[in-house]
Amino acid sequence: LPRIVQPGTVVGPLLAQVAEETGVPAGTPVVASAGHDTGSAVAAIPGLDERSVYLSSGTWSLMGIEVPEPIINAKMLELNFTNEGGVDGTIRLLKNISGLWLLQESRRQWEREGHTFTWEGLLAEAQKATPFRSIINSDAPDFNTPPAMVDAIRAFCRRTNQPEPQTPGEVVRCCLESLALRYRWVVEALEEILTSAGRTGGRHLDTIRVVGGGSQNRLLNQFTADACGRTVVTGPVEAAAMGVIMMQAVATGHLSSVADGRAAIAASIRQEVFEPQPHPGWDEAYARFLRVIG
Repeated sequence: LPRIVQPGTVVGPLLAQVAEETGVPAGTPVVASAGHDTGSAVAAIPGLDERSVYLSSGTWSLMGIEVPEPIINAKMLELNFTNEGGVDGTIRLLKNISGLWLLQESRRQWEREGHTFTWEGLLAEAQKATPFRSIINSDAPDFNTPPAMVDAIRAFCRRTNQPEPQTPGEVVRCCLESLALRYRWVVEALEEILTSAGRTGGRHLDTIRVVGGGSQNRLLNQFTADACGRTVVTGPVEAAAMGVIMMQAVATGHLSSVADGRAAIAASIRQEVFEPQPHPGWDEAYARFLRVIG
């Protein structure tokens, strides 16, 4: 196995053969990134502090906090969270959960059935659909690789004695509301973990910072703010790529630190803020969600 190094380490110059094949100048420094796309995405999140939760949102959702050292205790095991190495000596304490896979696969089924929908059209229909009609456990095995996602969603609702979503708008709203409720569960679980480790210091996780392709879904962003009762701040969309470039800049002296890199990213993008809009239906829906996930 190769030597393990920290993100942002210059591991050496580009091999001459690779430089010749790619046309990249010989001697170009090769820099270790944050390990994979999620690590790089989290590195690029502006304003990520001890009161912030990050959400890397795409086909899958990775949601967690940045901490100075791993938390390893019974609560972590019970709630099935993980510690992963981050940049600048930090740990990404997170949970892997489902994401827009539910919508992507639903749309794929409709296309197979001869129905074509734009994402804009589906979200507009979802916004008009009845709130909190059907709630699913987005992480249930039923939705891992079903042959037909819409059918799987309806079967889950039928099995849990809920109305089956019929229209595309109802299906999409069911998925988005269920994801937002799952995000609330994760945020509350993170606060439990911090408390169990004596790490809260009386602080409250009050901001959710969303990056990745899913950050462009404004309806989900608002649902997330409403369900969680936290401010949601979005961007950058291309966080993984920005995180890689930022770590290269830090490693080669163009930026002095990760903090400076995050500040540079904040100055280079347009972020959008979603404030929670209180609605008593979310608390009732969350109680139903907890029953659904058992």
